[in-house]
Amino acid sequence: MYKILKAEKLSANSYLMDVEAPRVAKSCKPGQFIIAKTDEKGERIPLTICDYDREKGIITIVFQPVGASTTKMAELKEGDYFKDFTGPLGQPSEFVNEDIEELKKRKYLFVAGGVGAAPVYPQVKWLHERGIEADVIVGARTKDLIILEEEMKQVGNLTIATDDGSYGYNGMVTGVIEELVKNQGKKYDVCVAIGPMIMMKFVCKLTKELEIPTIVSLNPIMVDGTGMCGACRVVVGDEVKFACVDGPEFDGHKVDFDQAMKRQLMYKTEEGRAMLKLQEGDTHKNGDCGCGGEK
Repeated sequence: MYKILKAEKLSANSYLMDVEAPRVAKSCKPGQFIIAKTDEKGERIPLTICDYDREKGIITIVFQPVGASTTKMAELKEGDYFKDFTGPLGQPSEFVNEDIEELKKRKYLFVAGGVGAAPVYPQVKWLHERGIEADVIVGARTKDLIILEEEMKQVGNLTIATDDGSYGYNGMVTGVIEELVKNQGKKYDVCVAIGPMIMMKFVCKLTKELEIPTIVSLNPIMVDGTGMCGACRVVVGDEVKFACVDGPEFDGHKVDFDQAMKRQLMYKTEEGRAMLKLQEGDTHKNGDCGCGGEK
């Protein structure tokens, strides 16, 4: 059992929790995720690690209620427990294993959409702690949906963008990128974009035109988090990858976003899962993905 030490509502549609998970906190790195279960019968929910405190053994998660399980999770309070809290899973951000002096020579741009600010934050914080400053764009539909603003200001050069112009830049995050690069003349060696699939698609379309290498973090439907079920199958550079073990971070200019978005929609229905099994053949992977494949 994993105790919830803090539970708060961050915005109209997002929640933050601090969870006591010493083993996860001891070994996790930016870019990785956990899978949580509220109870014995609960769904396995993949959530990116937003922050961690190794000394106190605490993991911070941020999530949006989008279905029955996450809605139930949002009802948990300080003092309640998760049945399971497994991690760290996935590969950490590539830069955590690189030479610090080489990293200091690069200029990073981070782009977060909505709750994507949660996985962006630990990456920017990690760089900041090592003397590497980064520019950060956080976008949302409206002011009330912006999260982690103060935390992000402490570790990066922050620009806020809202679709409706209620706060910060009036428009999409892509508009801010164009403003920084084309109008302000800023140059970036790496862009990291995390958020809704459609946002990452258009950020990558723009950064490809601007010749800025771009990393995205994919969070497709997952079941086991170990690569066995095949639910998180994505195509990257004409190769089949599984986000839970090969990712979640990939070269954004090689990701087939259209296929990934279509696949997510199809996977929600039994008929769609059966069609995916037929279309994907051996690369689909039979397992506990709910598509009817042999166990």
